[in-house]
Amino acid sequence: MSFFQKLKQRMFKSSSKLDEGLEALVDEGREQDDLTEAGEAPARDDHVDPMPQEEAPPAPETTAPASPEPIKPEQASEGEKPGLFGRLLGRDSAPRRVLDDEMLESLEDLLIQADMGVETAARVAANLAEGRFGRRLSVPEIKSALAEEIAQIMEPVARPLPLYPARPQVVLVVGVNGAGKTTTIGKLASQFRAAGKSVMIAAGDTFRAAAVEQLQVWGERAGVPVMTAPEGSDPASLAHDALTRARAEGVDLLMIDTAGRLQNRTDLMEELAKILRVLRKIDPEAPHNTLLVLDATTGQNALNQVEIFRKLADVSGLVMTKLDGTARGGVLVALADRFGLPIHAIGVGEQIDDLQAFDPEEFAAALVGTDAQA
Repeated sequence: MSFFQKLKQRMFKSSSKLDEGLEALVDEGREQDDLTEAGEAPARDDHVDPMPQEEAPPAPETTAPASPEPIKPEQASEGEKPGLFGRLLGRDSAPRRVLDDEMLESLEDLLIQADMGVETAARVAANLAEGRFGRRLSVPEIKSALAEEIAQIMEPVARPLPLYPARPQVVLVVGVNGAGKTTTIGKLASQFRAAGKSVMIAAGDTFRAAAVEQLQVWGERAGVPVMTAPEGSDPASLAHDALTRARAEGVDLLMIDTAGRLQNRTDLMEELAKILRVLRKIDPEAPHNTLLVLDATTGQNALNQVEIFRKLADVSGLVMTKLDGTARGGVLVALADRFGLPIHAIGVGEQIDDLQAFDPEEFAAALVGTDAQA
């Protein structure tokens, strides 16, 4: 199964929510159109002249008119509204609704419910209306247009994790506990190792034994060394030792895990600042990347986390995990629109190949439930 197929299958919670909402919006508009068209039908003349009480003369015999042939879709003019009778005659099988102000407002509300945020939802709806306002659109046409607009927003931020000539390249990984930092580090390390790069991991979240153990499991699986320190020891000291060893061994990539205890931001800020000072004593350019891992199930809270970690650690790129477990996939669109930070990878599961480079067209198609563009 290709990653797009997996992405589309596992983002079903997000796409089905949008799909159900669009179906409801179009059906609602169709019902209104049907009532309007029925009301516009010529009024029937109910006035009948009184007939004498005598028996009425027999009506003259007439030849019954031939039944009209159904109008085929290609015969209907482009500007005609299909309506109830048109659909009954087979003129248009797809329910449609006029894209007017009311429809756009409802569409914007639907995008907000998908966690795109107010500003991004308004921008997507406005862009979608350009060149389409006043037209009658079906659900597939709206979904295709949505995917196109979303992909345009995501295109500028779709960038793989850059690899520099510097050796070792230091990647500092930050994020709240539970976001998927350790799993992301393990998957990236394994993928880079498979691509022929030498990798080392430093288990810098020394306050969580589970995080250290998880990284050790990934290290063994990928054949990557994992440097650890006793529980509760100084993460900056471990980072120093890891970079010193990585330089001595000519390692291509050093990935450093960090703690994510946002309940006490002051301590975390001091801890990260100390790690940065120690690394820069050895290499003034380190870290070369600061990767923020976000959990898609947190929805709009992901935006708050970006704000915080940009201040704490000068974030250079994002990874979004757990897109398979939420109907809030639209938050990634809001992140791209608001911050413009590179999105390096997205994750939809626990296996190593469930984390892949971010592709804007495939993501947009999976989010709205359409097929990716060829």
